[in-house]
Amino acid sequence: MTDRPSFDAYKPAEIAELIETAGVAKAHLPWKQMLVLAMLAGAFIGFGAAAYTMVMTGVDASFGPARFLGGVVFCLGLILVIIGGAELFTGNALMIMATVDGKISVHELLRNWGVVYVGNLIGAVGLAVAFGLSGLLDAPMGTTAVKLAEAKANLPIFEGIMRGALCNALVCLAVWLTFAARTAAGKILAIIWPISGFVLLGLEHSVANMYFFPQGWAAGAEVNIGGAMSNMISVTIGNILGGGAGVALAYQFAFHGPKSG
Repeated sequence: MTDRPSFDAYKPAEIAELIETAGVAKAHLPWKQMLVLAMLAGAFIGFGAAAYTMVMTGVDASFGPARFLGGVVFCLGLILVIIGGAELFTGNALMIMATVDGKISVHELLRNWGVVYVGNLIGAVGLAVAFGLSGLLDAPMGTTAVKLAEAKANLPIFEGIMRGALCNALVCLAVWLTFAARTAAGKILAIIWPISGFVLLGLEHSVANMYFFPQGWAAGAEVNIGGAMSNMISVTIGNILGGGAGVALAYQFAFHGPKSG
């Protein structure tokens, strides 16, 4: 790749190469470093989810402009992940590109996903506990936290899969677009619209839900473990399908697939 001005974005084919290079680097991280970076990402997404909870407090949750504002503040999470540097399970669905091209093995992919998923969970739950101990989840913010957790626990499984797939398509597209930018400001702008869009549309993000459920419990939500697990499993499956198949495999085929015909 030739040197170009900092305002000149990388082209899509170049982004594909950068994504695969990043995937190889992620796969080869020592597991302890990977875990710490994943814990940070879980907390970062949790901060975005907490900000969303506060924005939605005292307003009609179905009111589009309020949801859009909630989406804008939720972007805090992915901005911290991308600019600060952390390992996020949903974004790492793009590593499938490097796997299909033989640059990392399936074992290395699953190792990354497993360690990062656990780390994200630890970070998100830890932040929810901290918010619970802070007293900030007392009413009125706590009332919103309860409603969010209860609504997610009652989401039908198939709808959870579909909302998870649609969500992570947008999340992975946001990550893809950040690779086009050469500056921190450019990366932030690339994040805002896809992430705000998925929140506005009511889609489901597994790592955000790792925070929303314990936040709800800390605020007194009567959500059983079974309901939370049902949501987490279905949304995680959807996230993998939307980000891995919907974005990663599509771009891999577009730029590295068969050249004949």
